[in-house]
Amino acid sequence: MALMTLSKDADILWQTALELARRSAEVSPRARKLPPLLFFTDPERTPAPWRIVPHLPAGAGVVYRAFSRPDAREGGLRLRAECDLADVLLLVGKDEGLARDIAADGVHLPEIDLSRAEAIRMANPSWIITGALHRHLGDRTLRGLDAAVVSPVFPAGGASASKPDLGLWKANEVIESLPCPAYALGGISSANAGWLLDTKACGIAGVDAIQKAFGG
Repeated sequence: MALMTLSKDADILWQTALELARRSAEVSPRARKLPPLLFFTDPERTPAPWRIVPHLPAGAGVVYRAFSRPDAREGGLRLRAECDLADVLLLVGKDEGLARDIAADGVHLPEIDLSRAEAIRMANPSWIITGALHRHLGDRTLRGLDAAVVSPVFPAGGASASKPDLGLWKANEVIESLPCPAYALGGISSANAGWLLDTKACGIAGVDAIQKAFGG
């Protein structure tokens, strides 16, 4: 198989994500099975995510967020096929039933559903389970999670546009306080990805930046 040639922006994102993953794996065995880069889909912002998957490096991951659309299963199966060809992991946002239906590799839970992680883990011990976190953990639990996804680190678009960004220092404070590895999400681009090397993030997650950089 020919080596993939990445654009400059894609290479910056991927190399930074790899370095974050390498450092995280040195201190957390749990991090060793996590993809360095997570591409979050969105029906409005990424209407054809299966077109991006062939351009992602092997070992990356996709979080399929269908938001209960009627064509969720059809889109999920299409993504599953592309992920298999590209050696990319596939997680499903929130819906473990859909995840089982399309033979996904795990789920990503919204912050409001973090308490479900432990039960999902017991029912699906081989899955990768991640969960959204937008502030300090407080009295919530991350039991059952392989990783949190802390956001928004920088000013972001989509559903996070109305949320104040944490900023690099506060985001890292949240990440360092957690009992599991954590990705950085929100407003990350090739221009600021290098700043994440000053954090303890285990990798990079994104929507628009990943779609643009790896869009082929």
